[in-house]
Order: sequence, then structure tokens, then C-alpha cells
Amino acid sequence: MSSEPLTTCLWFDGQAEEAANHYISIFKDAELGSIGRYTEAGPGPAGSVIAVEFKINGQKFVGLNGGPQFTFDEAISFQIHCEDQDEVDYYWNRLIEGGSPSQCGWLKDKFGLSWQVIPKELMSMIGSPDQEKAARATRAMLTMTKLDIAPLRKAFEGE
Repeated sequence: MSSEPLTTCLWFDGQAEEAANHYISIFKDAELGSIGRYTEAGPGPAGSVIAVEFKINGQKFVGLNGGPQFTFDEAISFQIHCEDQDEVDYYWNRLIEGGSPSQCGWLKDKFGLSWQVIPKELMSMIGSPDQEKAARATRAMLTMTKLDIAPLRKAFEGE
């Protein structure tokens, strides 16, 4: 049985190296790993990138240039748990560049990968045993694209 940590493989259509460099430029605890290139044996053009390894916050990824057959959708997303509004704003603003917003803190980046940029305290608000407070926070969240902590707190407290 393998005890190695899992590696997330992300399938791109020729943008794996660009995506890896983009992500490591956003996350402070990130690094680029090895880059595998096609040889004359193919199936891609010799010298072009087949796969690139990178790490974000200790999570290992491989970006694979697999072609246009498969694309990302919202069934898989990555959650970024943020300490404060500055962190929410930082990650949201960097990841949304060239992408598109959704609701409740979700967005798709320019590669089509889905992210959830979430203030850590939101989970305790919507999971509160006080059902009225949880409902108010949930209703406030449902009106937002990028999450804004101040109105969430006000809703939670009934202000």
C-alpha cells in the first residue's frame, strides 16, 4: 500500500506550463517542479511540454497537456480558506483575471479551473447551532459573488 501523498493531475489543452507558472505566482508557498517534454517519439511535437509538476501550499499537482478532449467544470474546485478580507480580495482578484465570477465565493480562472475563495469564519457562521444566525449568514452569502466578511458578520449578528 502506498503511503505517498496524493497528487492532483490537472488536464490542460497545451497550457500546463503557463498555468503552473500562473498559480505559483499567486500562492506564496508554491514552487515549480520538473517539466517533462515530448521527444521525437511523440505524440506531441518534440520539445513541447507534456507535463509540469508544481506544488501549492504543500499540495502536489501535475499539469498535463492532454489535449482538448476534457475540460474543467464545477464538479471539482479548490477551496482557499482566507484569514481576512485582505486575503479574500488578494486571491479573488488574482484568480479572476481572465476568468469569470460565479456566486458564493466561486470563480473560474482563465484556464477554466474552479476556485472557492472563502473567509475561514464563514464556515462557523453557516454551521452555527443558532439556526437563525446561520440562516441570515447563508442568505447574505447567496447574494454575493466575491464574499465580503463585514456584511456576512452583520447578517449573522442580525444587524
